[in-house]
Amino acid sequence: MDSESEYFRAGVGALVIDANGRVLAFRRSKGSVSEWQLPQGGVLHAEEPAKAVFREVAEETSIPETKLELVDEIEEWIGYELPEAYRSAKTERGQVQKWFLFRFSGTDSDIRPDGSEFSGWQWMTPAQLLAAAVPFRHAAYRRVFERFAAHLTEV
Repeated sequence: MDSESEYFRAGVGALVIDANGRVLAFRRSKGSVSEWQLPQGGVLHAEEPAKAVFREVAEETSIPETKLELVDEIEEWIGYELPEAYRSAKTERGQVQKWFLFRFSGTDSDIRPDGSEFSGWQWMTPAQLLAAAVPFRHAAYRRVFERFAAHLTEV
């Protein structure tokens, strides 16, 4: 393993909910068709996390900032380690992420996965997403769901 893979990448994550408190989940394009996750991505050099999360959501889902209402954010950074098979020069050893909660004000036609990272989307309960996410994300997602529980359909 090279020295770059010893680092954790700084990133952001977005928990996007509808008016009923369901979670917007995305099916990954690579890997198993049953791998679902939340929008997330790296913070660019000198980029503020609040700007990065809007950029990442727009890049991955086509949802514009105007269709997202910032509801809350988690002050601490939440991390997870990637299994070796998932590591790369881009992802490094894992992620530490700043998480944001958004209420979606658009219509389903505003949600268009990028096709390279995500191939599909669905509204889910937190429990449904946990059942569909890869295990290494579970602890981080549970923490995010616990912190934002007051806004969700169930935890």
